[in-house]
Amino acid sequence: MNKSAVILAGGEGKRMKSDKPKPMSEVLGKPMLGWVIDSVRKAGVENICVVTGYHKEYIEDYVKTFDFPIETVFQSERLGTGHAVMMAKDFLKKNSGDVVILCGDAPFMDCKTVSDSYKLHDEKGAYATVITAKLENPSGYGRIVRNDDGTLNSIVEQKDADEETLKINEVNSGGYWFDSIGLLSVLDKITSNNNAKEYYLPDALSLLLSDGKTIEAYISENEDAVLGANDPQQLEELNNLAIKKGYK
Repeated sequence: MNKSAVILAGGEGKRMKSDKPKPMSEVLGKPMLGWVIDSVRKAGVENICVVTGYHKEYIEDYVKTFDFPIETVFQSERLGTGHAVMMAKDFLKKNSGDVVILCGDAPFMDCKTVSDSYKLHDEKGAYATVITAKLENPSGYGRIVRNDDGTLNSIVEQKDADEETLKINEVNSGGYWFDSIGLLSVLDKITSNNNAKEYYLPDALSLLLSDGKTIEAYISENEDAVLGANDPQQLEELNNLAIKKGYK
């Protein structure tokens, strides 16, 4: 089966106090985006599209340093993760099969997690598979609510979660496998009817569920796969963690 990747890298990261896009912030001297690109390539994904935004030229120049082609598409307005994926529609149309969608600022999304989540996605014949992790402190993350048979029921954001849902320690990493054709069938149906007026990619899951499609959730053995950085202190913590655990 043909596998491709869309990596979302349009974030400005104002709190980083840097003129570069947030995914270009470095962990052990390598941009976070580079960690993600390396993981998907090691997982056997060859066709990669990076969605750029803030100061796109930094990322466009960076991807040219790899010895394989990487496409880029530009998201002129940052209107949410669903909107970012909409910018890659042409890429999805010419790369039928399965696509993994990942955040360009989650450097520890490792190749094993990408590969093993795909195995579950493929074996179950799922239209989408959410990559999750179980955390001791899940505060701030969207919670994974499962059906009795283990399939995905919903993803509930922290601000929308009731007391019982907040007890769930399985969280959304922001990474997903999709059947490309299935994703394209619902992508334009995502609306921005929310307080932020943004288009959210998890809404694609809700649309597929309402169509009766099977959605799975894969628990990564690596809880660090969900980690990112929004400010210099968190970036320093990622660097320290990478040294401590021998990530490279």
